[in-house]
Amino acid sequence: MKVRFYKHIEDHLLKFAVIVATSGGKWVLCRHKERNTLECPGGHRKRREKILDTAKRELVEETGALDYHIEPICVYSVTGQNRVNPSGEEAFGMLYLADIKTFRKKLKSEMAEVLLMDNLPVQSDQWTYPEIQPKLIQEVLYREYCG
Repeated sequence: MKVRFYKHIEDHLLKFAVIVATSGGKWVLCRHKERNTLECPGGHRKRREKILDTAKRELVEETGALDYHIEPICVYSVTGQNRVNPSGEEAFGMLYLADIKTFRKKLKSEMAEVLLMDNLPVQSDQWTYPEIQPKLIQEVLYREYCG
């Protein structure tokens, strides 16, 4: 699995949005109803949807965010087969950072729960996409605090 980062890419190539989210200084991670692993909110872009709208929709659906600030970080790509990319070809997405102020009391999505965590999972078996998600978070941290 190869993860790369870009400054820009043609908009029509962006298929996914992933949001690294925090709330009150804690990491916001989700657990899907069909899995026991953790993941960042995010998902597929719908036809004719702006990629920022994809990010906002996925953030709200998967975390119940009501009041939040979201900003783009960079374009990323993943090359290699996984659950959402069976061809293994390079697939592009936009990476965002969000700070969530308030949440809806009840989720209405495929997520079983939203967790507010002091620390990120360190074991790869705790992540839904262990070869991707930690690298995306690391890139956000680097760009926000070092770059």
